[in-house]
Amino acid sequence: MKATEATLLSFLQKSPQFIIPIYQRTYSWTEKECRQLWDDVVRAGTSDAITVHFIGSIVYVEQGLSQVSHQSPLLVIDGQQRLTTLTLLIEALARAVGEDEPIDGFSAPKLREYYLTNRLEKGDRYFKLLLSQTDCASLKSIIKNTDSPQAPSLRVTQNFRLFTELLAENKGELATICRGLAKLVVVDIALNREQDNPQLIFESMNSTGKELSQADLIRNYILMGLDPTLQTRLYEEFWRPMELDFGQEAYGTQFDGFMRHYLTVRTGEIPREREVYEAFKEHARTKPVQDAGIELLVKDIHAFASYFCAMALGRENNAALAVAFHDLRELKVDVAYPFLLELYEDYAGSQLNSADFVAAVRLVEGYVFRRAICAIPTNSMNKTFATFYKALKKDRYLESIKAHFHTLPSYRRFPSDDEFRRDLPSRDLYNFRSRSYWLRRLENYGRKERVPVDEYTIEHILPQNPELSPAWRQALGPDWQRVQQQWLHTLGNLTLTGYNAEYSDRPFAEKRDMVGGFKQSPLKLNAGLGQIDSWNEAAIEERAGRLAELALSVWISPKLDAATLAAYQPKKESSASGYSIEDHPHLLSDGMREVFEELRKQVLALDPNVTEEFLKLYVAYKAETNFVDVVPQTKRLRLSLNMTFAEITDPKGICRDVTGKGRWGNGDVEAELKSLAELPYVMGLVRQSYERQMGDGGQA
Repeated sequence: MKATEATLLSFLQKSPQFIIPIYQRTYSWTEKECRQLWDDVVRAGTSDAITVHFIGSIVYVEQGLSQVSHQSPLLVIDGQQRLTTLTLLIEALARAVGEDEPIDGFSAPKLREYYLTNRLEKGDRYFKLLLSQTDCASLKSIIKNTDSPQAPSLRVTQNFRLFTELLAENKGELATICRGLAKLVVVDIALNREQDNPQLIFESMNSTGKELSQADLIRNYILMGLDPTLQTRLYEEFWRPMELDFGQEAYGTQFDGFMRHYLTVRTGEIPREREVYEAFKEHARTKPVQDAGIELLVKDIHAFASYFCAMALGRENNAALAVAFHDLRELKVDVAYPFLLELYEDYAGSQLNSADFVAAVRLVEGYVFRRAICAIPTNSMNKTFATFYKALKKDRYLESIKAHFHTLPSYRRFPSDDEFRRDLPSRDLYNFRSRSYWLRRLENYGRKERVPVDEYTIEHILPQNPELSPAWRQALGPDWQRVQQQWLHTLGNLTLTGYNAEYSDRPFAEKRDMVGGFKQSPLKLNAGLGQIDSWNEAAIEERAGRLAELALSVWISPKLDAATLAAYQPKKESSASGYSIEDHPHLLSDGMREVFEELRKQVLALDPNVTEEFLKLYVAYKAETNFVDVVPQTKRLRLSLNMTFAEITDPKGICRDVTGKGRWGNGDVEAELKSLAELPYVMGLVRQSYERQMGDGGQA
């Protein structure tokens, strides 16, 4: 490696051509980064006290061997974003100065000939900077001032427009911009092809500008070290189609998430959001290192990316599946994607038919929505869906999905019809995270001609205004304030209308009978409102009950007969132990009784579904299985935490590694509790074991 300091402009002038390799990410700087660069240039050009302004390093390696007659192009390892942005700024400046020369060397012809083009070359050699794919065509059209390509690069065109506008706004300050550009300095880092490892250097760079995404690192890891011919083929056959499927915006915002779901499927573990790249490298190391192994890996990623785009980005061609995926997207059920990706793989391989796939998606939707309505904590759902596929039986595909939903333990349960029917009418649905979603689903259930709900607004039949009119107060009765507070945002009082402004806070009878009122509404949600005489608590409750019955058909539960379900039921555990606190004399003593009572109180408060069982030698606390066991002793409580020692976070170092050692209780971590003063810290340890079991361990 050879590193030297150089002014940006001299560096550009002496370099023959920069090529962005296909394994590099596309141009991704936004207006934020461009404005920061612009401000730096203006500041440097304005102040005589600033002699140079450092903008980072440019790391490159020669594409091939240079010859006397031809200097080889330079492959950019790091610095693409700055090179591209500065190229856009220089071209915009060239157009702004025209035939003028604000300071020596900054006329339009000199700017282009020195820094943007190789005037005597033809074809691609004409350009100083060659980007990849869509970015390349857009940058070429800007440099040559020709029409944009049919599908232009959003970032390239937007940022060039930004610089054009900034220069137009500062037409009288062009000399300042020129002086600022002349002060920009880079570190010119030339790699030795025989001695330096571009991948390691790429990973370790901490350059200015936009942070590399996990997907950027993964693409580089896969493609960078390959033979150029194979590199090009894998990119063009698999990676480039993925970029096109995602689209320019979604590739930048959603590809990292997709890779996280993909790795969950292929490894069985949920990587943290900031550790996707490390998890991928670990996964890739399990594959054959030969070219064929890399190709199979990239091909597999490409296949799963197409499944993800179908589900998450609206690319599905099957009409029924497309509608089901759309509803799932509105509900924002990202945690279900690992399971759905596995189902899609079987669907693509003809192991799962489309009707059963749609039914499975609808069950996932019903499961997530019902749990939200029934206020069941969501912190176990990522683990639930990450492991769901293991329970399926391919010869009874949909049946086994329904059965597994039935057998999920209480804190992961699929809420029953009774539970859902009970909680839905009283839930605040106006402030629900996707209120247009549930209104649309109710309105369009059973319709072949779907109502465009987005064209309507949500209407509170009983108005939100806390100062209700005398007519409304009379209709609601003397307890009108309680009625309004209790039922205002609930199912029975909410509907859709195109006449929200006209309805305002009018009395119910006027809303019902006016032009465009409830009597004339074509919406199913408003059915029956035209026949109601007065809108009061009883009317709200009656409508809520009717809509709740409809909701049972919209957000379905898994239905199986008792005999079929019995075959899937897990083996029942033996009956209760028969032991109690009385069988533990250490817990009855003055010293430990108070400590134990406070501990059990806080452990049971972690979740309503945590259970306590007294056994002969210890007390077990369970969610799905034991997460902490308490062994009573004379002057302390010995706690066994059901997790590996490597997983525990213990700043005070009070835990012991008991892996492989004979101990009562479950798990490899042991801690002790002697006093109430130690309880807050010890509960932090217990909570880690509980949350690991509940599925929080994979969250970022």
